[in-house]
Parts: sequence; C-alpha cells; structure tokens
Amino acid sequence: MANHPPQNLTVATTGASGLIFLKHLLLAVEHDSRIQTVNFIASDSALRVLAEELGLKGRSNLIGQILGRASRKIQPQANADIGANVASGSYPADAMVVIPCSVGTLARIANGIASHLIERAADVCLKEKRALVLCVRETPLNKIHIRNMYRAADAGAIIFPLIPAFYFRPTTLEQMAREFCNRVLAHIGLPQPAAYIWKG
Repeated sequence: MANHPPQNLTVATTGASGLIFLKHLLLAVEHDSRIQTVNFIASDSALRVLAEELGLKGRSNLIGQILGRASRKIQPQANADIGANVASGSYPADAMVVIPCSVGTLARIANGIASHLIERAADVCLKEKRALVLCVRETPLNKIHIRNMYRAADAGAIIFPLIPAFYFRPTTLEQMAREFCNRVLAHIGLPQPAAYIWKG
C-alpha cells in the first residue's frame, strides 16, 4: 500500500453477478476528493450483466448510465486496448480494484494470462508491488478456484470476497453494497467518512 492515499485508481468489472457493488464503488470514488483519476475497464461479459442487473443500455455513456450523471474523473478504457495507459508500469496507477471479480478473471490473473487490459493492468500492479484487490464472486468454490485465490494472494493480490456485512443491520441492498465498498476503499488507504465502525 502507498504511504499516501491513492490518487490514481484503476477500477475493473467482470461478468460476475453483483454490479450494484461496482455502482457504489464508482459513486464513492467519484465523490472522494483525494482521488484525481479513475481508469475504468469493463469486460464484454460485464456489459451483459450491467444490462441485466442495472438496466443499462449499450456501451455509450456507460459511466453516466451507472452514476446517473456525468463524471469528472472516471475515464473508460476498452478491455481490448492492451496498449492503454494502465497496461504500462510507467503509468502511475496507485491501486486497482476488480469488482466483482469472476473466477475466470481470477484464473487469468493468478496464472499470468494477460490477453486483455483487465488482466494486464492487474499483472502490472503485481509486478510493480501496487495494491490489487480482487472482489471474487462465486459460490460454492471448487478446488481450482481456491488454488487460484492462493496463487493470486501469493503473488501479492488482496483476495476480498464479495461478502457483505450484516452486523450493522442494513435494511436495503444499497446500504449493504455501500458499506462493502467502504471496507474495500479503507483497505487501500481511502477510509470513507460514512463508514460504519463497530464500537462493541
């Protein structure tokens, strides 16, 4: 983790279910004044799930559709563009979050198969010793999934399964998703003022 709060983030999303969590992560980083730039990558499978779960239509104005407004700092990158800025270790990305992270994406990251931008950007984070958070979404887990989580963690990734908290008694899916994203952001040095803190 960097000594200062991350200012330049990469956020990626894949074809796993749970796009409400992506929505709340993007809303949080959009409003966090410490963050200057967010490079956003969506896989083709993610676009299908975004349409099914959030009612989005097509690829145009994807960020505006997710946030409900134009963004000041979130810049979309094509997953097919292996030459994009975040594909290079010389580009000063501070951290990367993959939310949700499918087990297929996990497998490619864990085994160094970087044929698309999401996996290449993750590979760069690992080789440059930058924070890489994989919000894995799958159940039940077979031995291949578990081995790949171990391989990714052994290489330096943070395995942050998409498991929401219940101890703060959320009453809506939105609250549940928001608090999970608060936890993810705190883990990379961006604690959120509205985050729930257990006081015992």
